[in-house]
Amino acid sequence: MSTEPKDLTRRKLLQRAGAAAASLAVPAFAAAMDPNPKKRSSSPNEKVVIGLIGCGGMGASNMRTLMNSSDVEVAALCDVDTARITNDFKDVTAKYGRQPDVYHDYRSMLDRKDIDAVIVGTPDHWHALNFVHACEAGKDVYQEKPISHNILEAVAMVNAQKKFSRVVQVGTWQRSTKEFTDAIDYVRSGKLGKVVLCRAWITDGTRLGHQPVSTPPESLDYNFWVGPAAMRAYQSNIVHWNWRWMMNTGGGLTTDWGVHMIDIALLGMSKGLDLPMPTEVSAVGGQWAIQDDDRTAPDTQEAVMRFHDPDFALHWSVGRDHPGKPGHGTEFIGADGRTVRVWRGGWLVLDADGKEMEKVEAPAVGDHWTNWLDCIKTRQKPRADLASVAQTTLVCHLCNAAAYAGGTVRWDKAAMDIIGKTGKDTLSYHREYRKPWTLTNHK
Repeated sequence: MSTEPKDLTRRKLLQRAGAAAASLAVPAFAAAMDPNPKKRSSSPNEKVVIGLIGCGGMGASNMRTLMNSSDVEVAALCDVDTARITNDFKDVTAKYGRQPDVYHDYRSMLDRKDIDAVIVGTPDHWHALNFVHACEAGKDVYQEKPISHNILEAVAMVNAQKKFSRVVQVGTWQRSTKEFTDAIDYVRSGKLGKVVLCRAWITDGTRLGHQPVSTPPESLDYNFWVGPAAMRAYQSNIVHWNWRWMMNTGGGLTTDWGVHMIDIALLGMSKGLDLPMPTEVSAVGGQWAIQDDDRTAPDTQEAVMRFHDPDFALHWSVGRDHPGKPGHGTEFIGADGRTVRVWRGGWLVLDADGKEMEKVEAPAVGDHWTNWLDCIKTRQKPRADLASVAQTTLVCHLCNAAAYAGGTVRWDKAAMDIIGKTGKDTLSYHREYRKPWTLTNHK
């Protein structure tokens, strides 16, 4: 296994968009459901009892959103940093009039038979272990994105979901917000004509600065926090939130935001939840703008992907700016030069000269979290089913693998693996787990 070069990608993470419209209409791209749903053993009118793995951040945000539903009861919280639990503990206690149970080791929480489902809100390097162990324990999962730290982890997670028949919603909530569902349905309807190019992008300017090696705070079990990743000395700026820009624990903005924006491109170019996958991926990138910094992820990255059936190209960009466009977004470019552009907050249809054209909106969809709860009861596939979002996640990892490998990476969709050796000698493909942690692949 080679050491990842420091010459490679980061940016401010925007806050989540507001709740989606309340309509329960189902868009075309979310219609692929399990034709033979298996009912829960308990009554569909009973509450879904939930545990949270990874307090603070997106895990806690998802928990609070789900707590707005009368179908949910939060029973337990788990984090290796006791300082992260305090606010969540107070809010759950206030909501239900009783204190939730608190755990240090998530596996003890998973042993509880009364917990139906868990939210996984840990850093990326923990996702695969948390998820596979949850599936083995018979829990349904709300899984934060990106689903994995590398390609082989994503494959193992898909296999675990399939073997244990779990209902999994990934936190790619753009699949449930109206501007994105409108744009996807417009492209799928054929109104844009033949699409030959997609673009997706994010602007990165986040700086971690320098912090000295120090002793972890008493509240944090740093050894457990590092878990399966490579151990490195504690610095205060490489843990909570900032792990995204450390390639040991995250994947830079290519996985953090690519899994949102590339996802929209792939959904628009698909007919359902099974997404097209590239046959070839080439990329360049590096820490070229933010060099005097503790971050290890690239701040600049350009990737080009080739697809067949249908034939089109996809361009992914992590850049310093994107003049005349929002700081993040996705575009579909038709053969005649017309463009559909979408971002958090709006979407446009432009003619070949860049003049705005009339849009056609689609029915709104139900919110992302209620969709998961409904599917837990019916055993249908949720809108962001893990097997579907795994495909987007794999594309993001391929972009990083190609940049680190310095060559074209080729992908076999059926085998869910890289063809040949190029890209396999990178952290984006595989990592050796630090003992005693091991990941089971239920293939």
